[in-house]
Amino acid sequence: MAWIDASAGVAGDMLLGALVDAGAPPEVLQAAVDAVVPGAVELVRTEVVRCGMRACKMEPVVRTDDLPHRHWSDIRSMLAAAALPDAVRSRALQVFGRLAEAEAGVHGVEVDQVHFHEVGALDSIADVVGACAALHHLAVDRVVASPIALGSGTVEGAHGTIPVPVPAVLSMTGGWQVFAGGVGELATPTGVAWVTALADECSALPPMRLDCVGIGAGTKDFRDRANVVRVVIGVSEELGSSAEDVVVEANIDDLDPRVWPHVLRSLLDSGADDAWLTPILMKKGRPAHTVHALAPARYADSVSSVLLAETSTIGLRRIAVHKTALPRTWIEVAVGSGLVRIKVALQNDRIAQATPEFEDVAELARSTGRPLRAVLSEAAAAAVAQGLVTGARLPASN
Repeated sequence: MAWIDASAGVAGDMLLGALVDAGAPPEVLQAAVDAVVPGAVELVRTEVVRCGMRACKMEPVVRTDDLPHRHWSDIRSMLAAAALPDAVRSRALQVFGRLAEAEAGVHGVEVDQVHFHEVGALDSIADVVGACAALHHLAVDRVVASPIALGSGTVEGAHGTIPVPVPAVLSMTGGWQVFAGGVGELATPTGVAWVTALADECSALPPMRLDCVGIGAGTKDFRDRANVVRVVIGVSEELGSSAEDVVVEANIDDLDPRVWPHVLRSLLDSGADDAWLTPILMKKGRPAHTVHALAPARYADSVSSVLLAETSTIGLRRIAVHKTALPRTWIEVAVGSGLVRIKVALQNDRIAQATPEFEDVAELARSTGRPLRAVLSEAAAAAVAQGLVTGARLPASN
């Protein structure tokens, strides 16, 4: 779990700095950014002080003169084509998709025709993709955030002088706890899009076994308050987390089966936590499939839109469900010349399951030319050797 402290505001570079300070290696973030905009942006890290508090400043430095204006459809295509882990791509698409919807509402245009100004610049793409890559590396699978300080006054934008909070920020904070917090633009559209797209709860610091804290700095150094975002990362101390979700599903008997992998991937990109098919037999004996997507309620509309657009169905069902998930963490183990993450689920502060991450195993098998089944067996053995077995407590070093 990661808790984002946005009580002094939030911006993309501040989030990036906080996550790097929490342990995400800058080179991992740089590789993700290069996958989307190769060689165009360099992430530069410095240590700074904000109102007496040490913090990490991450500055995306543009290394190219090619600065085309981009629409949401352009950015979506860039993310889709980039060699990114699926989880990073999905989160980045969620963030930019939320921002595009807000900007479309503000300017009265179609979502795909939203013309990003500052947000579509290379540094903002770097902020979003880099921060999503950091979450992935730190094995964060749940984000919670504090109420957000939005600021007050006015700011100069691409369309002239506009009031703070700017319209797009207000659009994205519907249902969120907010307050002014000071003079100036304390929360940028990029930062607010990232928090409200990826956090599933607005609350004070939740109960957890704390692992690390990262502090990310903004550009300005105010006299009366530290211009920082903090991220607190740890494992939930609760027996499990429960949430109201929605299953969106439809019965389909006339879709080319070659399309199904694309449909399932599109459902995950639209905000679903899981998507799957069930073979069924429909009326008149026709073989068919039920396609299911499990998603937080706030993504039900976007998931439904994907089903209606990408399949041949003319209707669907929404079913409210109560999801319970064990708290989990990730621990890296050495397997030969590489590393494999072990997903560890906890119950009553003891290990309930410890499973090698299959994508890590597959990548290691590809890079070394060894049989996948052999690498998978070695990863499971390495987990046992490190004490990651059912019923045990987490090793003290983790």
